[in-house]
Amino acid sequence: MMARRRGDLLGLRAALSDRLLPVLVGAMSFLAALAVGGALACATLAASWQGDTEAALTIQVPQPNDPDAANDGTRLAAVQRALAVNPDVQGEAIMSEAEMNRLIAPWLGSDAASLGLSLPAVITAQWEGEGSADELATQLQQASPGTLVKTGAIWAQRVAALTTSLQACALAVLLVVALVAAAVVAVATRSGLAQLRETIDTVHGLGALDSDIAGRFATRAIWLALGGSAGGTLLALPMLAWLAWLAAPFTGPARLGGFFNLPPALLVLVPLLPGMAALIGWVTAQLTVRGWLRHLP
Repeated sequence: MMARRRGDLLGLRAALSDRLLPVLVGAMSFLAALAVGGALACATLAASWQGDTEAALTIQVPQPNDPDAANDGTRLAAVQRALAVNPDVQGEAIMSEAEMNRLIAPWLGSDAASLGLSLPAVITAQWEGEGSADELATQLQQASPGTLVKTGAIWAQRVAALTTSLQACALAVLLVVALVAAAVVAVATRSGLAQLRETIDTVHGLGALDSDIAGRFATRAIWLALGGSAGGTLLALPMLAWLAWLAAPFTGPARLGGFFNLPPALLVLVPLLPGMAALIGWVTAQLTVRGWLRHLP
């Protein structure tokens, strides 16, 4: 009675409880916030990793101590001279014997020299030029035949494919969350309609418009969904801040500012979740009530 005196003429505050529905919508918003954060994290990490991977050069020089094609020194020295005068190659460095042994240890043991194998010299560098490094490979082949030049293009493509798949999964999670939230609102609305059937029959028979009745249910659903979603989103922020702090070393220097490690795009998108939940609640309640009213005599 007190609720009706305050303007709740249909008794919606009792029919649409402020307990279960906000909790369920809040849980959906929590999952949605994590999905949004995951999608943005994949995009950020992929952008960082793809740039580093595509620019990576690995140059293998077999028989590095043999004479080069021009008999002007060793094959390794010829490759180094060619790299030094190429402005598109930066940060070249010869991999040490200890590093080589560490890389091949799982297959050949910790000391490949004891096996009598002639290992190639390996040079790592960064490709700063535009396009592929095919011209560089041709140049090194002329200076030291048999030299292999490998770039990270294939790995960059694989990273891109993995990122796309993960983002698609995140979008699928968002879609499922939205559908579940809509189903929760629909079930709660139909339950409220069942409880208020006699009251609604009466006011509808007295000439109340479908839009008026649906509007009251939709308004109630908006506030319940908005409140629940806001709570779930706030609970997700510490988790997102912690995950952003863990991911920071992979994309740049980690900061201990916790919350402020969140990327700007996430700080823009996450606050929109309560509004989206409210919109889902309004649309679902409107459709549910209007569909139910059509079947009244």
